[in-house]
Amino acid sequence: MAPVQEKKLLGATGASDTLENTIEDEEGQNLWSSILSEVSTRSLSKLPSGKNILVFGEDGSGKTTIMAKLQGAEHNKNGRGLEFLYLSVHDEDRDDQTRCNVWILDGDLYHKGLLKFAASAESLTDTLAIFVADMSRPWTIMESIQKWASVLREHIDKLKIVPEEMRRLEQELVKHFQEYVELEEASQGSPQRRGHPVSGTEDEEVLLPLGENVLTHNLGIPVLVVCTKCDAVSVLEKEHDYREEHFDFIQSHIRRFCLQYGAALIYTSVKEEKNLDLLYKYIVHKMYGFQFTTPALVVEKDAVFIPSGWDNEKKIGILHENFTTVKPEDAFEDFIVKPPVRKLVHDKEVAAEDEQVFLMKQQSLLAKQPATPTRANDSPARAPTGSPRPSSRSGPANVASVSPMTTVKKPDPNMKGAAANEGVLANFFNSLLSKKTGSPGSPSAGGVQSSAKKAGQKPVLTDVQAELDRMTRKPDSMSIATLPQQRMKTECTSRIVH
Repeated sequence: MAPVQEKKLLGATGASDTLENTIEDEEGQNLWSSILSEVSTRSLSKLPSGKNILVFGEDGSGKTTIMAKLQGAEHNKNGRGLEFLYLSVHDEDRDDQTRCNVWILDGDLYHKGLLKFAASAESLTDTLAIFVADMSRPWTIMESIQKWASVLREHIDKLKIVPEEMRRLEQELVKHFQEYVELEEASQGSPQRRGHPVSGTEDEEVLLPLGENVLTHNLGIPVLVVCTKCDAVSVLEKEHDYREEHFDFIQSHIRRFCLQYGAALIYTSVKEEKNLDLLYKYIVHKMYGFQFTTPALVVEKDAVFIPSGWDNEKKIGILHENFTTVKPEDAFEDFIVKPPVRKLVHDKEVAAEDEQVFLMKQQSLLAKQPATPTRANDSPARAPTGSPRPSSRSGPANVASVSPMTTVKKPDPNMKGAAANEGVLANFFNSLLSKKTGSPGSPSAGGVQSSAKKAGQKPVLTDVQAELDRMTRKPDSMSIATLPQQRMKTECTSRIVH
């Protein structure tokens, strides 16, 4: 019995050793398989490289500025043709980082052929298109986005992608549009966690059919319409008399365009830094599958956000309820009219003339003009009335202190009538003297005359002439009046006679 038991024990011991070895082998295999699976998972979970963003828009619409702002650059330089920059994308959950290529096409259609360097048939799967519209010039929005959508469609057709592959891309875009689920902004989970949102309901697999005007222009790639310079809304209200109806009409047409291409819509402003962070999060959500929880924003007219898959015709119809002077089916350019160009814009710039040159011209003009007579040259000077004017010449006090009551024009020494006036006065004095000397009862006059005859001279006439010369030597220093003139003549005559 004992040997048999020993055999059994030995057999049991050998079986246990074999079992232990088997367990160790399985654990080793599990360890290696877990390591390999972890490595493969990490390799698959890395952020993919080679993603591309194509940016279209008119010159001056701000497409380079907004993309440089997302890049983190403070100063951007506008280029020509096809610009290139990149966005840094960081996955916080896995501490991974990559770069997303950004290609910005020039606003001139002449450069549209350069798209072949940015989007090829192989890279189209990893491409996102952004159409930039300028809200400061709303009358150009619809024409611009329709033009660039046609340019992109023409380029995709030239790539000659296999029909099966193109159909697959279109079906994926339709599926993403139908699978949109709006989550609350306060939902749990990291906002950058990769993967599509999960609704947690049993009806998740049920996809609603597309509307009548939804994805009728399927490009096979995600599309985003970005309206820049939305801070100009207040300027449009003040300067161009825009009302709520105008902005609702613009938004209605843009949203219907977005439905046709399955695109999202977002209003931004670099100046006020509005919705820039939201734009970045939505881009990485569409390109890398990061979780995105921000709902649609339609309350503020300058901060609208419509994610792809949220909108439909009924929601757009809410805007039409506020229309009073326009209909939803009216043409965009009939209601959003381009304002007339002011003439001052085309006026030639006037440069200020040099000061010295201006003064020289004025001097030459003044020299050519004829001299205009002044009041002093036009009429002779008048003696002031009022107080008596003193005379500087020496002579009898009573003659020098003549105060005229009624002034007359001063004699001009250059005039020929001055000598005639002197002759008149001399004849007047001589006539007075002749009357005095010829009158009876005047012995003094005869004595003077007889003494003058004895000497052979004419003292009376000589003294009168001297007095007249003295009076006319300075005609400007005295005024002649009617009454004082008679007194002066009588006094002079009496002195000479006596």
